[in-house]
Amino acid sequence: MTEWSIAEAARVLLAAEDAGTARGPLTEEWPGLDVRTAYAVQDEALRLRLARGEKLIGLKLGLTSKAKQERMGVDRPVMAWLTDAMVLPAADPLPKLIHPRAEPEIVFVLGSRLAGPGVTAATAMEAVDRVYGGIEVIDSRYEDFRFAAADTIADNASSSVFRAGPVGVAPAGLDLSLEGCLLEVDGAIVDSATGAAVLGHPGEALALAANSLAERGLALEAGWVVLTGGLTDAVPISPGSRIAAHFTSLGSVTLAG
Repeated sequence: MTEWSIAEAARVLLAAEDAGTARGPLTEEWPGLDVRTAYAVQDEALRLRLARGEKLIGLKLGLTSKAKQERMGVDRPVMAWLTDAMVLPAADPLPKLIHPRAEPEIVFVLGSRLAGPGVTAATAMEAVDRVYGGIEVIDSRYEDFRFAAADTIADNASSSVFRAGPVGVAPAGLDLSLEGCLLEVDGAIVDSATGAAVLGHPGEALALAANSLAERGLALEAGWVVLTGGLTDAVPISPGSRIAAHFTSLGSVTLAG
């Protein structure tokens, strides 16, 4: 029997990610793992990532739709850290992953620090320098994507890699609630959505992130990248497949499986 602790859980999950191997949910072996402890596991894993040379570049949100929250039994989106090792350059193929899935996202790059509490969507958008279309590739370290909310938080919200598109647009003049996105797999459109799929407006996700971090004495920093959450359900990535997200104002982003 493993003697579970925050440090041991972080080590085990990071080792599973590095090896590309899946395991059972932590909560089945550690019933005491709750959401607060899971965020501590996430923070410890970030410390390990930084110690091996990765750099903190921002934050991602997940479970930003009410339907996904209800399925996971949570009442708010989850957050996770982004490092420079998670950026997938335009010319690079996907690294070896366990069971990757892709979802289109609206991506913010912050021009100024954003600290809660009391941040609204309007004040959050004032901190945004550029808006991009993007694709996040999620890859749970749990078998068959089977986990409770605390499991996925501890696992850095199934983070692996992401790619932002080449088109960066100033937020002024954009109506991100109406920003459309078509998700294409191997030449066929498989899903569509608008920015309203993310809490009604991606700025609401950004405000929520700032206010939630404030509860932990943290803030969103200038220059950070923020992935605001999947616009559609995530689609599995098969070897050799081609995924593309086409946005109304933010251009297109592609990646190959």
